[in-house]
Amino acid sequence: MALITWTAGQFGTNVGFADDEHKILFDKLNKLYDLTTSGSQRSAIGAQLDDLIAYVVDHFAHEEKEMQIKGYAGYEYHKAEHDALVGICAGLQAKFHAGEAEVDEDVGQLVKGWLDNHIPSFDRAYADALNS
Repeated sequence: MALITWTAGQFGTNVGFADDEHKILFDKLNKLYDLTTSGSQRSAIGAQLDDLIAYVVDHFAHEEKEMQIKGYAGYEYHKAEHDALVGICAGLQAKFHAGEAEVDEDVGQLVKGWLDNHIPSFDRAYADALNS
């Protein structure tokens, strides 16, 4: 069962690349969530965690580049939000691979909660600037 489902009403930004990338991000998060809640092997969970985090980093870099190109006034604050999540994810990733942490349902809920807030509150705010 999906942890998070992209819908235009809840998560649409009206910025084509962002919506497309958010859909991929949601798919990757759902795959990780499915692996963690179905008792999959640690190696499979680790590989999916690495894939998800790499994608998030690339997506954030793309958003940030587009915000800079368009001179988006909220760039610094938006980037700080990105940096905070990447820091949390990198810490978890390092601990997971060192055998000091697990990726479980709580991790999925944490990321879902962040996305539930970030996309409607922060990403929608850049739509006019990025579409100009």
